[in-house]
Amino acid sequence: MLRYVLPCLALALPAAAPAAAQDRIPSHCIALAEAPGLEVLHHAAYGDPLEEDRVRIRYLNHASFLIETPGGLSAVTDYTGFLGVGDLVPDVVTMNNAHSTHWTDLPDPRIPNVLRGWAEDGSAADHALDLGEMLVRNVPTDVRDRFGDGVRPNGNSIFVFEVAGLCIGHLGHLHHEPDAAQYAALGRMDVLMVPVDGGYTVNLETMEKVVRRLRSSVVLPMHWFSGRSLEIFLSEMEAEFDVVRLEQPDIELSLAGLPSRPTIMVLQPDWIP
Repeated sequence: MLRYVLPCLALALPAAAPAAAQDRIPSHCIALAEAPGLEVLHHAAYGDPLEEDRVRIRYLNHASFLIETPGGLSAVTDYTGFLGVGDLVPDVVTMNNAHSTHWTDLPDPRIPNVLRGWAEDGSAADHALDLGEMLVRNVPTDVRDRFGDGVRPNGNSIFVFEVAGLCIGHLGHLHHEPDAAQYAALGRMDVLMVPVDGGYTVNLETMEKVVRRLRSSVVLPMHWFSGRSLEIFLSEMEAEFDVVRLEQPDIELSLAGLPSRPTIMVLQPDWIP
């Protein structure tokens, strides 16, 4: 299977150290303009070695993505306890509990860092996990209560992964547009994972507003179920964003190789083999 890769400029960096000691390329959260175009590379796949300034993102299912780093770290978003038939133990998983399909009460006990996007006492979750090569932080948001007529403060988190100079944001189970303080806390998102279901999270009009406001170089739709809401989202955004449909779950990205025009990339979900 082909793997989609964005080309990057070579950087003069030291040889990669073991994952625990790998230094993180500083993130400026600013996409480079006039980056090179796009290309397809045949050998990029889950588990393959990565160049020092690249990350690999695999769409697993629903709202779960696997992020891999050159130093061997791995993170999974909205972890539900199942990743596929492969025995991967991520270094960190993030979860949100607006719905049971975004978290688990029984995470694999071998996972060293389990970050919940909510706090049991109702306060805001506060994460700033520095793994050397990767920094994981969160921006809390509110969710609707189970009856849909009230608000549960701080029930969701937008998680941000700073790695290889990139800021990668996962909106989680977002139920409202971020306010000014939340937008400021997010900063520039180079890569944005967005739910486009049109109702379980926010409606499509609101999600389109969020995507336009953040204007990330790469937008990865998720949480799209049958595909109808995905197609509506794409049709509404295609005048302002390029749209690339990929018949695969993986992409590799680098800061220097981000597209010059904001691009929505549709990945086909697939569990870890």
